[in-house]
Amino acid sequence: MRDQRIQKVLAEQGVCSRRAAEQLIRDGRVQLNGRPVGLGDKMDTERDIVSVDGQRVFVPRKTEKYYYMLHKPRGYLTTTSDDRGRKTVMELMDDVPVRVFPVGRLDKDSEGLLILTNDGEFANLMMHPSHGVSKLYRVTVRPHASEEQIIQLTDGVVLDDGTKTRPAVIRVVTDEPERTVLEMTIREGKNRQIRRMCEAVGLDVIRLRRTALGAVRLGMLQPGRYRELTQQEVKALRTAAQRGKAAAQIEKNTQANAARRAQRPHGVRAPKNAVRRRNER
Repeated sequence: MRDQRIQKVLAEQGVCSRRAAEQLIRDGRVQLNGRPVGLGDKMDTERDIVSVDGQRVFVPRKTEKYYYMLHKPRGYLTTTSDDRGRKTVMELMDDVPVRVFPVGRLDKDSEGLLILTNDGEFANLMMHPSHGVSKLYRVTVRPHASEEQIIQLTDGVVLDDGTKTRPAVIRVVTDEPERTVLEMTIREGKNRQIRRMCEAVGLDVIRLRRTALGAVRLGMLQPGRYRELTQQEVKALRTAAQRGKAAAQIEKNTQANAARRAQRPHGVRAPKNAVRRRNER
């Protein structure tokens, strides 16, 4: 496709988010046909060659989009490459027909449902922190989780960086003297969030598996195996993210309106809108 903004192309190819791509361009780290580019520059994806830090970014001419679900096993990094030679999830996807990249992350010691795609717009929609697509985890902790600890996790806890998590939905699956198995549903994507939440209340995570993302469930897919998502599953994920995006915008507008009202002097009314003034004439 001709005349696409370079930051958009980089985001669609999974190099980084569009905002991060803009910063790469500002920092002079992006070249087009061997020459530095400026913010807002465009490229012909059929002919031009774009690179970041000297590494070419391959832009496929095919526009067909692919969406996969992988059952990530323990011990694999959620990244496209590793300079220390450690195993990555891409080794499990080496026979797919296009270059794909992970949507979000599962840390090395975690397992379960991971989405991979070549659709950058879809990936950005899913990963945006305010869109709130639900994520379901099966979490084994030790020692035994008390009722007080579960209530704390449900209400939201303050993490080690001072931020507080949103409320979570928690169900006790197994309750034993030395361990507890929980199902935890969150709508955020902070780094290692589940582990950090449990650490904040004094619990140690000994196993962590993501079993669902929105309406898409891991099901019987075996560790190390993958399958394509159905059109209905992709549509359901998009719909969930778009609803979250709309809800986040409504919340943002509500907070902004409340802040403006709080700043008005006591007893001063807001000016009437233009439509009402015309009707009163």
